[in-house]
Amino acid sequence: MATAPKRQIIVNDSVRETRVAILEEGRLVELIHAGVGETRLKGNIYRGVVEAVVPGLQAAFVDIGHEKAGFLHASDLLTEPDEDDPSAANPADTEPARIQDAVQKGQSILVQVTKEPISTKGSRVTSQVSLPGRFIVYMPASDHVGVSRKITAREDRASLRQMARKLLGVGAPDGVIVRTAGEGLTEDVLKKELARLRGAWKKIQRRAKGKKAPALVHEDASLTQGIIRDLFNDRVDQLRVDSAALHQEIKSYLGEIDKKLMQRVELYEGDGPVFDHFGVEDEIRRAFHRTARLPSGGQIVVEETEALVSIDVNTGRFTGKGKKDPADTILKTNMEAASEVARQLRLRDIGGIVVIDFIDMDTQQHRDKVVSEMRRLLSRDRARTKVFAISELGLMQVSRQRVNPSLKQRMTSRCAFCWGKGNVLSPEAVLRRVERALVRASADRRVQGLSVVLHPSVVLHLLEHEREFLDRAREETGLTLELADSPLLDQDGVRLLQHPGDQDVSGRFLPN
Repeated sequence: MATAPKRQIIVNDSVRETRVAILEEGRLVELIHAGVGETRLKGNIYRGVVEAVVPGLQAAFVDIGHEKAGFLHASDLLTEPDEDDPSAANPADTEPARIQDAVQKGQSILVQVTKEPISTKGSRVTSQVSLPGRFIVYMPASDHVGVSRKITAREDRASLRQMARKLLGVGAPDGVIVRTAGEGLTEDVLKKELARLRGAWKKIQRRAKGKKAPALVHEDASLTQGIIRDLFNDRVDQLRVDSAALHQEIKSYLGEIDKKLMQRVELYEGDGPVFDHFGVEDEIRRAFHRTARLPSGGQIVVEETEALVSIDVNTGRFTGKGKKDPADTILKTNMEAASEVARQLRLRDIGGIVVIDFIDMDTQQHRDKVVSEMRRLLSRDRARTKVFAISELGLMQVSRQRVNPSLKQRMTSRCAFCWGKGNVLSPEAVLRRVERALVRASADRRVQGLSVVLHPSVVLHLLEHEREFLDRAREETGLTLELADSPLLDQDGVRLLQHPGDQDVSGRFLPN
């Protein structure tokens, strides 16, 4: 079995934002970011109001007090317990209810956010509420008892499941899932956490009854608290934080829940920023590039689109130890690419469908090896992933759970010049567009003269390469024409101002 990678958590806390970097073998694999005042909805519990029920989608839209309504699918409905058969309360064991039979417009309902709003879509919500603790996830309305898949030893899984059932009690209506951090959990620790989460659920219920919908009933842990709860465990070698106040807060929290981890927490007191010291800032900047380099000299090219993400693998300058065995060269490049793709998916927080165009491999053995490597690497990912076999065209499909907006969506905005297309018209294309507009204007008897306003870069191209442009246009159209530049225009923007009065007539002669 491969040894687990060395893991570090680096926390950069400043006045305006908190950033958490997760490093494996010294390389950034995940970046979690929260600005001051930034609203994080995932994990929050709301008393919402059903705005609309859409049977065709088997879904309802729930007003939770934010700009966009939450999306509640029938599969996320809480199945009400049957008085004669309490075990029917377990949603996993029953068919999803029809949405129109379960909720009505105007109904008040308790829901929890499972996915942040992304782009034009609102948050995803569920009525199957769960409360995460450090070692278990408590499910107040499901009698299911589960164990994290990352705890692989059969004896440990059986022991933990038996211990949880014993503490829950015979016929208990609630259930738990033992988290990865719960490996080796003692009965006393599990008992205390179960009691705490049961108490928290009772408080939430009381608070919900006193709230008028839509209203926030329970707010999930802060970014740093959530990181300590969910990620800081025996598999993390070190946690470094650059804030003395936050360092003390983390130590105090760990003193209550896991004292043996306190020695792994360090206060960074170096001269430069902590992210610079560990090379994290450079890695973040590179995460916005289209390409990512491979150790052997090859590269991957990442393209995010609305429908899916495409990743192309190139050998680049790598030719292997000798040119006589290209199959080994291709396999080596594809194995490196699999490692980098897995890292980039986590780092960029890319969700949805990902199609990877590996370099064609002649043998099924090599294709299977790449698929196996990809599955192994993505097993470290906190998001749910699924890897499909490489097709005859050399394409691998990967699905990755989309919970948050990607790094690109969170930290960038659309370009004011190209509006997200990634391209603008060349100066030559802009001038040809102007020529066509002037021909249209010459056919309008109301127009005698125009000022043509262009971006300075287009004017510079005109003066350097097409000095005769205006003279030729005046002769062909019979219009009185003047040229002006404006840096306020888009790079491929054009304005036509009619003489006299400088009325803007661009819309008449420059169709979108």
